[in-house]
Amino acid sequence: MTLEEIHGQQPAPAGHDWMQGAGTALHELLVSAQRRGCLTAGVYESAKLMNVDPDNVAFCVLATDQEDEGDIALQIHFTLIQAFCCENDIDIVRVNDVAKLAAIVGPSEESGEPRDLHCILITNPNEEGWKDPALEKLNLFCEESRNVNDWVPTVTLPE
Repeated sequence: MTLEEIHGQQPAPAGHDWMQGAGTALHELLVSAQRRGCLTAGVYESAKLMNVDPDNVAFCVLATDQEDEGDIALQIHFTLIQAFCCENDIDIVRVNDVAKLAAIVGPSEESGEPRDLHCILITNPNEEGWKDPALEKLNLFCEESRNVNDWVPTVTLPE
């Protein structure tokens, strides 16, 4: 008898298709959220928003590149953000390619400058009844990942 059978849970589907589906859903969600003005980028901006209005946060993305792995301050921020998200039932994923995120999200609309994309929050829009199918797919992906004890799954964005 497996642990999944004991708890009545099925393991997350293995393989490239499931991960690719999550990456595509994340891409769609980021584009949709930016178009609706529901995207907050930056570690400090995200922390400030989570402190002021945590109930408005629908999803969190943490992103790093190879050179960021040794940044202790960034890793501490990530640990605190992850703890906050878990405490407030906010689904969270990791992305290991900041350049792909930058290609999707682009520069800051106000200044045109590149922005800090290490943490991105998707917030609930003011519109009532907004249901994004990509957000629902990612929520399901995160739930399935937690069923196999992967609390902050890594998502690969499509090319």
